[in-house]
Amino acid sequence: MVMSGAIKKVALLASTGLMLSLVACSQANSDDAISQTTTSQMGELVDSAATQFMSIDGEPMSLADYSGNVLLVVNTASKCGFTPQYEGLQSLWTEYKDDGLIVVGIPSGDFAGQEFDKDSEVKEFCQLNYGVDFPLTSKNHVVGEDAHPFYTYAKEHLGEEAVPQWNFHKILIGRDGTPVKAFGTRVAPEDEELVSAVKAALG
Repeated sequence: MVMSGAIKKVALLASTGLMLSLVACSQANSDDAISQTTTSQMGELVDSAATQFMSIDGEPMSLADYSGNVLLVVNTASKCGFTPQYEGLQSLWTEYKDDGLIVVGIPSGDFAGQEFDKDSEVKEFCQLNYGVDFPLTSKNHVVGEDAHPFYTYAKEHLGEEAVPQWNFHKILIGRDGTPVKAFGTRVAPEDEELVSAVKAALG
C-alpha cells in the first residue's frame, strides 16, 4: 500500500511537470506568433505603396527611410501664386532639420496645370529660384483616382482635410509614421499654427 501511494505521487508529479512543459511551450509558440505578426505588420508598413516614390532625379525614394523623423509633406507647383512658399519651406527645413524635421515636396500639376512637364525643369526652377535642397519626389498626382497612395493613407487618418484643395497643401507626419494634421494652402510655412505643430511633433 505504501509503495502504491509513492508510485501514484511520482506519476502525479510527472503529469504535472508535463502539463507545465506543455503550457510553457504553448506560451512560447504564442509569443513567437505575436512577434512574427508584429514583424509582418511592420514589413507591410515599410513596403506599403504609400511610402514609395521616385525622387526628382528618377531614383527610388521611400518615406520609410525617414522613419523616426517628423515629415511635412507638401504638394508643390512652380507656376502658382503660392509658389513663393518654397522660400518658407526651405527656411523651416533649414531651421529644424537637425531636430528631425524632413520637408518633402511632391510636385504636381493637378491644379490648373501649374507645374512643369519635366522633373528636370522642376528641380532647376526650385534650386535656382529658392535654393531648395530638401527632398523632392518626381511629379505625381495628388487628387483623383490616380492620386499617389500616400494621400489615401493620409485620408484614412485625417479624413477630408488630408485631401489637397490646391497647391502647397501640407500634411504633418509624426515620428511614428502617423499623419498628425493637415494644413490648407493659405497656411504659410512660417505661420505660428504650423510652426507650433511642427515643434510639438518634434517634441
